[in-house]
Amino acid sequence: MRKPIIAGNWKMNKTAKEAEALINELKPLVAKSKPEVVICIPYTDLWIAKQAIEGSKIKLGAENVAWADSGAFTGEISAAMLKEIGVEYVIIGHSERRQYFGETDETVNKRLKQALANDLKPIVCVGETLEEREKNKTKKVLKKQVLVGFEGVDDLSNVVIAYEPVWAIGTGKTATAEDADKTIGYIRSLIRKTYGAEVAKSLRIQYGGSMKPSNAKELMAMRNIDGGLIGGAALKAEDFAGIVNYKG
Repeated sequence: MRKPIIAGNWKMNKTAKEAEALINELKPLVAKSKPEVVICIPYTDLWIAKQAIEGSKIKLGAENVAWADSGAFTGEISAAMLKEIGVEYVIIGHSERRQYFGETDETVNKRLKQALANDLKPIVCVGETLEEREKNKTKKVLKKQVLVGFEGVDDLSNVVIAYEPVWAIGTGKTATAEDADKTIGYIRSLIRKTYGAEVAKSLRIQYGGSMKPSNAKELMAMRNIDGGLIGGAALKAEDFAGIVNYKG
């Protein structure tokens, strides 16, 4: 049985003081949560967040990780730096990184390997744009993202995949639960072909397209959906807790 995982992606939001306040508001709301709860937050918030989540069920994540141990990579953050703070999870390949900062399937692969080599748990994002969806290229896009992004990675036991249809991020649009489940089922079939049935069966795959309290129960009831990568709703304690505490 796969344990559900709900991860909040704060993106470029919340100062350190604001992060501390949000975490303190969130902690009692998710104290009895059944899913695994993760917050993936800006680098400047990580130190104070680590202290704020002590004794709670909330786990700490970052929004990216460099593909190198160290060196002349201005603006990047190494896995060792994240580990020293106490980071457990890291988002890799988010659509906004692909869209605005030149992330490719090849660089996703390099970051993934670096995260795993340093015992970080990666949340690897895949998903198609609206144009790709309308041209019926969803499967082709996802296949390349998975095959190239995971090339040379043998062990997926600490990996989470987040299917985030780009057309549904920040737009208020949401794939139907059935559509999301079908697409995530296709991603699981790709894993099955490459890694075998047992790995595909145990791998957790999140849905990342505008999940909110009002649709969390329906989405989480689907056979292939194991959680959510939450954007805007993660910035309000009650909304995020409403997703975490969906009644399945």
